[in-house]
Amino acid sequence: MEKINITAYQAENTLKLSEISTFNDLNSSDKELKEWLEDVRKKLGKFQDTLYAHGKYGILVCLQGMDTSGKDSLIREVFKDFNARGVVVHSFKVPTELELKHDYLWRHYIALPARGKFSVFNRTHYENVLVTKVHPEYIMGENIPGIESVSDIDDGFWEKRYRQINDFERHISENGTLIFKFFLHLSKEEQRQRLLRRLRLKEKNWKFSAGDLKERKLWNEYQKCYEKAINETSKPHAPWYIVPADNKKAARVIVATILLEALKKHKDVTEPELDEKIKANLESFKQQLEKETE
Repeated sequence: MEKINITAYQAENTLKLSEISTFNDLNSSDKELKEWLEDVRKKLGKFQDTLYAHGKYGILVCLQGMDTSGKDSLIREVFKDFNARGVVVHSFKVPTELELKHDYLWRHYIALPARGKFSVFNRTHYENVLVTKVHPEYIMGENIPGIESVSDIDDGFWEKRYRQINDFERHISENGTLIFKFFLHLSKEEQRQRLLRRLRLKEKNWKFSAGDLKERKLWNEYQKCYEKAINETSKPHAPWYIVPADNKKAARVIVATILLEALKKHKDVTEPELDEKIKANLESFKQQLEKETE
């Protein structure tokens, strides 16, 4: 089994996705990966209990990746041992009519984690510099002042969005939200195999959309947009981690381990001390309850 060095997965500002492998099995069998994940996620679950009692941090976990990269199953498996009330998952789809009446970050801001809880964004605010950059015509639905046609959406527009996203993340970080951003790095061939599986297995047919094939044709454009977005927005307070996604089981272990190891560095996250008066009277309270009769 391979020891995970979390800094090895952290993106730098000179990232080239084409030079990063999409496969890593951590030199482990499927059984070993399953047992490894079970151990890590139990520790994460215990940390969440303490985080809730501590009540000063919220944890934001952002998951991005091409279709079939394994976001849904990763959420299911990594957070399985959490108290159900301690983690909230938000899957951001096409903006609603109400959401389009606000700026593009509004729907993400109101979904941020409360102190003591985890929020998982399955697709995130980065869709606003990914899918909209590949399909700039989508921007027209936002009714932005000064944007009268697609030709108004120039490089300066996207640079402004990167700055706004950085400002948003800096603000929430400075106010107690710990941010983790994971890009599930999938190969085009592995996506092809997973799409075929959805078509071949009747119970998986519902997952398939003809739109998946349309977007697949734009693979290279998406890779460029991901690379640019990651390079522009991976910061010490909101780092991006590039997770090889061709092996789902290993990807889950990597994400869970990064979360656990990074969170353990916050030594101030401890259960609160009991009030001195309560502590001094614990024995008395216990005796009162023990003497009670039905």
